[in-house]
Amino acid sequence: MKFNTKVIHGGQHHDPSTGAVMPPVYQTSTFVQTSPGKPLNENYEYSRAANPTRSALENAFASIENGTRGLAFSSGLAATDCVLRSFKAGDEIIAMDDLYGGTYRMFTRIYGNSGIKFHFVDMNDLEKFQSLINENTKLVWVETPTNPLMKLADIEAIAKITKKHNLLFAVDNTFATPYLQKPLDLGADIVMHSATKYLGGHSDVIAGALIVKDEKLGEQLHFQQFATGATLGPMDSFLVLRGIKTLHLRMQRHCENGEKVAAFLENHPKIKTVYYPGLKSHPFHELAKKQMKGFGGMVSFTFTSGKKEDAVSFLEKLEVFTLAESLGGVESLANHPALMTHASIPEDKRKEIGISDDLVRLSVGVEDIDDLLADLEKALS
Repeated sequence: MKFNTKVIHGGQHHDPSTGAVMPPVYQTSTFVQTSPGKPLNENYEYSRAANPTRSALENAFASIENGTRGLAFSSGLAATDCVLRSFKAGDEIIAMDDLYGGTYRMFTRIYGNSGIKFHFVDMNDLEKFQSLINENTKLVWVETPTNPLMKLADIEAIAKITKKHNLLFAVDNTFATPYLQKPLDLGADIVMHSATKYLGGHSDVIAGALIVKDEKLGEQLHFQQFATGATLGPMDSFLVLRGIKTLHLRMQRHCENGEKVAAFLENHPKIKTVYYPGLKSHPFHELAKKQMKGFGGMVSFTFTSGKKEDAVSFLEKLEVFTLAESLGGVESLANHPALMTHASIPEDKRKEIGISDDLVRLSVGVEDIDDLLADLEKALS
């Protein structure tokens, strides 16, 4: 079954009792038992452990990422937290140096304080990356493309190293989505999504996902999810599942619009640098062509002036683009990482990795491209 069919039918079944094409929203906390310890349906006894609507979504997750087990969480950070609960004080984790601010905050301020040691490194420096591996290293965590600087990491190359050292390898695939990139096929062990973004696609739900190929690992992560309770509710599961069914259509337009917006910005005299893997000027353009089907709808850029005031003024003048956090919805969004999504990263660390005060991140939506370009031109002038 090819991807465009998987998003609609993958892992899905018509409701056996009514024939409903879409899975019903099973808005229930518990399920009847015929005798103590004997549920009417052996798969369902309490919705924290499993719920039929959430199961339908989890089956869809597994299908579109070519995994064997999908898990749906109350947020992307809840999914990340579930992975980190596999480790203990003294363990070490190597992570990409450019990360979503919430991920960095969780690593450093929650788990860093519990005795787990984190190393942040440019994952394209494979020699430096390998030098950090020791007997305590347990996990490698990568975003590609990264938020917000659109850096890429060679998933296949990193996977060869992690397999050699028997390390778990997790990839945050939020920006690319499984429409553009398949980390499990390239050797990763775990794929994470903030399903709030492109998978849901309509800015109306907060959700997260984990997908794995190894069934034993899937069971371990499910137990950690069940035991800590960060599950996705049935209505939210329904909304994300509905979003997935149009993922392929939306991503095609996100990519088309993203390429045109990036090209427009690259040729504008007020713009200094455009971060978009579809541009030939992007340092990881060739890698993007190798491991991605397209280049996505996320574009970041800086101003020729280098002034934060110019970035703020630009953002305040936008009308079609909405100034708001998050990304991946049908509507175009604009964000100032240093003041918004990445404010939890210390200023010196932001500057070290390249998140300047004049950096703007755009989530290019599916509107008419002429309206988007006109909005950008007006705000810039």
